[in-house]
Amino acid sequence: MSFETISLLLNWMEMGALLAILFRLSSTFNLIGNTQRELRRAIYHLGERRGAELGTDNAFGRPGIAPVSRSPYPRASAESTVGADDLAHLPLSQPS
Repeated sequence: MSFETISLLLNWMEMGALLAILFRLSSTFNLIGNTQRELRRAIYHLGERRGAELGTDNAFGRPGIAPVSRSPYPRASAESTVGADDLAHLPLSQPS
């Protein structure tokens, strides 16, 4: 076989391998998407059931989970967020 024939054959094999990888990635992303949809559906139904058990209603008149934060850090409100004006008076540090 000549060098050109071998090179062409290797290029086609490389193209086939790349296509196989792409098809495998496609099925992997489909699996991830399906899993994400199922998790969202399960969380939604769990929230409905838990809300019905707790007897809470959300803004749409359907059962939901009471808005309780389990985080030890309080959420920042619009008044407590830091803006560019708040940082203007701070001195810039010089690299040592």
